[in-house]
Amino acid sequence: MQPNTKDSTMPSEKTIAEAPKKKSKAFAIVLITLVIAGGWFGISKYQYNLHHEDTDDAQIEANISPVIPRVAGFVKAVRVKDNQAVQKGDTLLILDDRDLALKLQQAEASLATAQTNLLAAINTTDASKASIASAQSGIATADAQIDAAKVALWRATQDYNRYDNLIKDHSITQQQFEQAVAAKQTAEKQLQILVQQKNQVSKQTAAVSSQSNATSSQVAIAGAVIKQRQVDVADAQLNLSYAVVVAPATGLVSKVNVQEGQFLQPGQSLFSIVLSKDIWIIANFKETQFEKMRVGQKVTVLADAFPGHSFDAMLTSFSPATGSRFALLPPDNASGNFVKVVQRLPVKIEFANPSDSLVKQLRPGMNVAVDVHL
Repeated sequence: MQPNTKDSTMPSEKTIAEAPKKKSKAFAIVLITLVIAGGWFGISKYQYNLHHEDTDDAQIEANISPVIPRVAGFVKAVRVKDNQAVQKGDTLLILDDRDLALKLQQAEASLATAQTNLLAAINTTDASKASIASAQSGIATADAQIDAAKVALWRATQDYNRYDNLIKDHSITQQQFEQAVAAKQTAEKQLQILVQQKNQVSKQTAAVSSQSNATSSQVAIAGAVIKQRQVDVADAQLNLSYAVVVAPATGLVSKVNVQEGQFLQPGQSLFSIVLSKDIWIIANFKETQFEKMRVGQKVTVLADAFPGHSFDAMLTSFSPATGSRFALLPPDNASGNFVKVVQRLPVKIEFANPSDSLVKQLRPGMNVAVDVHL
């Protein structure tokens, strides 16, 4: 009996026919699953994009106050270190103030001199006023003497007229007539002398009055000089106070690039203080994303520093121009060939809970991703 030549290990024709059917079913199931998953993902993504606008072009911002000296001088002492927390009014630097103290003493000495000059001008004015009063009294006395001299001249003239008639009749002696003539001439001379004296006193009074007016103007000038010297003293005191550089606000000190003995110029930027009062986010959205964005919309923030934690925030304002408009060299599309580039507009976003401990740990310049709920 011959053995069966057909190998029992070989698959039967039925098995070979069923294998493609199983493979085609598995492929169809996988394909359908992928299509359903892709469709679900696409629909959900489309629905999400209808109600959200997001960008990862966003950074943490805060107010940064530069520390700038107002007067020149050598650094006497540095009272802060890198990254130190300071309060408003804390001493940061102390400059050598000896030159400033000398300038203050010089200003105070000039003020004392001006005050002395004012007192001298006032005393001179008072003396001039007294001289004017005395001269006016002398004029009154001269007027009284002139009136008396006029009376004496009138009497001497009457006597002369009578004696002149009598001498013609030889009723009086020549001596008596000569006495009458002498009395009349003496009265005339006396009146003339008194009038000249009054004129002299009047001229002296005018001169004293002019001097008094001059001294009065000197008083006004001395008063103005005192005010100027007072301003100089106040300015010197202010500059002396600037020798102590204090923190302009509460915050954290940046790297301190100042050493003792270093000479500082007014307006020289030394280091900065990052104000810790509040921080916010500047997100740069494409111009094609602004159609439905409004102030007051809720924003979800994801910080790279704290993965997995989301921060609640709110859209508060839009920039008045795109970032390119504020560049040092803004683009000029009228020159050369024009290539349209999608612009980005900065948007300010503020945290809903700025007192959150994690929010306080964020630092300016950190990257965040923002999601605006439309």
